[in-house]
Amino acid sequence: MKRNQRYEHLIQYFTENYPEAETELAYDNPFQLLVAVILSAQCTDKRVNMVTPALFERFPTPQKMAESDFEELFPYIKSISYPNNKAKHLLATAKILAEQYNSEIPQSREELIKLPGVGRKTANVIISVLYNQPAMAVDTHVFRVSHRIGLVDTKAKTPLEVEKQLIKYLPESLVAKAHHWLILHGRYVCVARKPKCATCNLTHFCAHFEKEQKINSKNTTV
Repeated sequence: MKRNQRYEHLIQYFTENYPEAETELAYDNPFQLLVAVILSAQCTDKRVNMVTPALFERFPTPQKMAESDFEELFPYIKSISYPNNKAKHLLATAKILAEQYNSEIPQSREELIKLPGVGRKTANVIISVLYNQPAMAVDTHVFRVSHRIGLVDTKAKTPLEVEKQLIKYLPESLVAKAHHWLILHGRYVCVARKPKCATCNLTHFCAHFEKEQKINSKNTTV
């Protein structure tokens, strides 16, 4: 099956079955989303959502967080992965937002990645979720699922290379939503250690499944 056909099947399935796919991080405003995404690096959304209610209640704005310090902030996020670095990043980012951006969240990737704790992936999440820009955040789920299904070729060895190929083939209007499709599929179906192919609805256009079927058929014949 050609790659563009896989994209056609992908879009058809998800637009019909998950038309309103969105982030599972809980937030009420742009600042909260930025904080939650920074905390979610190498951590589950479920864990982040457990700690952010108290965190947001104590620090509802960049200004409030900027006025705090490590000793006060750390206990709120100590159960998150890499809490030391993330506490420092949050404090530094809050200070920059309060002092340079009037506590508003920047709308460009270039400005966002200058904030401590914000890399290209985090910036892409922010501009796609908040500002509906056609940005594709490639995390481990998106990277894995894209390769398994056959949406990208084997030469795409880095998140940026995967991002560029996905952007190339996806309609601009669906890029932001497709990011959530791939993440959710990787989180609940196409899991890392053993994909749940038996219950997956994408096997009719999945390159990984095709390969496994050929191997099983060959072994059975032998």
